[in-house]
Amino acid sequence: MNDAVTEARQRKRIVWLWLLSAAGVAALLAANAHLVYVATTSQPACVAHLRTGDGNAERGLFSAAQSSCSPLKQRDKS
Repeated sequence: MNDAVTEARQRKRIVWLWLLSAAGVAALLAANAHLVYVATTSQPACVAHLRTGDGNAERGLFSAAQSSCSPLKQRDKS
């Protein structure tokens, strides 16, 4: 009878390990799906920043390497 109890405990332990593994994989897939969703649906607007070459690294002000916004739209906002 002792063998039956040990075998039942081992089965229960294996079932729990499979459930935990499945939950971990499901969480990983959900997180990746969320990242793909956010990356494909978000479209950040242009934000105000220093013009290229206007930065001053000594004061901690850095300019964008290349603006994705048109210069006219950028100037109208400021």
